[in-house]
Amino acid sequence: MAKDYPEVSLSHMYVDNAAMQLVRAPKQFDVVVTTNMFGDILSDIAAMLTGSIGMLPSASLNADNKGMYEPIHGSAPDIAGQGVANPLATILSVAMMLRYSLNQEAAALRIEQAVAQALDAGLRTPDIYSEGMQKIGTVAMGDAVIQALKGAA
Repeated sequence: MAKDYPEVSLSHMYVDNAAMQLVRAPKQFDVVVTTNMFGDILSDIAAMLTGSIGMLPSASLNADNKGMYEPIHGSAPDIAGQGVANPLATILSVAMMLRYSLNQEAAALRIEQAVAQALDAGLRTPDIYSEGMQKIGTVAMGDAVIQALKGAA
């Protein structure tokens, strides 16, 4: 397919080099296409560039842009029911679904902007909390994004 899109640069890497490159110079990547196992490993590495695995949405799409959307962290059963899970990757996965499978760019942007607004307000779940921010739980972070969405309507 690369020959059909000469404006897109293509490079092939072994997974160990790709892992190193993700840490060394992450901005060189726009899209990474790989097998499920290597994708799982690389997405966990990339998660730490954002500060938490709870910040990364993902999509596994077919040729028609239909597929499965989920946070890369999966269901996180080790913290289930504790109110400490970061819901932002799940929310951002919905934005990806709206954009790529449902062609709803405006709705996807609204969700992404609502997430940004909650973060800009200093709200943080425990996984991304730092001094000077307001530590909140799973439900409160979800509610903050909903409030930001309502304000953007």
